[in-house]
Amino acid sequence: MWKNCISTLTRTLTDSTLLTKPLLLREQIRTTFILKRRHVAPLHKKNLSPKKLRNRFYIYDLVKDTNTESPKPIDVILTTFVDGLGNIGEKVSVKPDYAYNRLLLPGLAVYATPENLEKYKHFSADLEKIQYSSPNALIIANILSRVVLSVVMNKEHPWTIKPWHIKVSFRKCCYIVPEEAITLPEKLITGPDMNLENKEFFVTVTINKTEKVNVRCKLHHWSTEIAERIPHIHNFWEDEVEPIYPEFADVLKELPKKARKVENKV
Repeated sequence: MWKNCISTLTRTLTDSTLLTKPLLLREQIRTTFILKRRHVAPLHKKNLSPKKLRNRFYIYDLVKDTNTESPKPIDVILTTFVDGLGNIGEKVSVKPDYAYNRLLLPGLAVYATPENLEKYKHFSADLEKIQYSSPNALIIANILSRVVLSVVMNKEHPWTIKPWHIKVSFRKCCYIVPEEAITLPEKLITGPDMNLENKEFFVTVTINKTEKVNVRCKLHHWSTEIAERIPHIHNFWEDEVEPIYPEFADVLKELPKKARKVENKV
């Protein structure tokens, strides 16, 4: 009898039809369905065999489906500064998937248990850890450091670049930067001077009166007379140009710059 069973099983596993058809592998999914009987089932009497329930007692109404329900956020404590979230020791609420994959597994956060809350209570006072004035301070600094700001000045009338000129130039690029947060180089930039056309300089922006970031700027002269206007340079931020003063070269060299696009010609 056992031999017949084994031979039958062997033939089944080595059947060519099974080997040619791919097997469907299904992962177990953790889902919970909360159901409620539409009709209350009667109780069984003690010491008597239970009676078979009628079909109507097997009709259920769906109360809750966790598969379609959005998970609730969980609280974690950051063990280091995380862009867009917060500083060391701060408790933040994030989605479970994000917390597990982006924070807990890499070791950037721990669960907000009473023990961890007490452990990281004074963690922000540790001077060896990086601290920022706000969760988005580092993100803003990285964005501004990659900006190439076009500063447009008059071609006919004398001028000296002031912080409000830089504020207006930022506003043209959809950045709202307060005038008091802008610091110009110590050496003044005056004009009009066509020798400075399309040359670079830098300004320093202070974020939340704490973080400082240098921003690359390019000077462009503008005239109200159409015949006197300088032709517009498309993608001016891609051109390699000289600094206005040699003293600016070291700072400008440290700033990131967009790579020039090279077109493939066949």
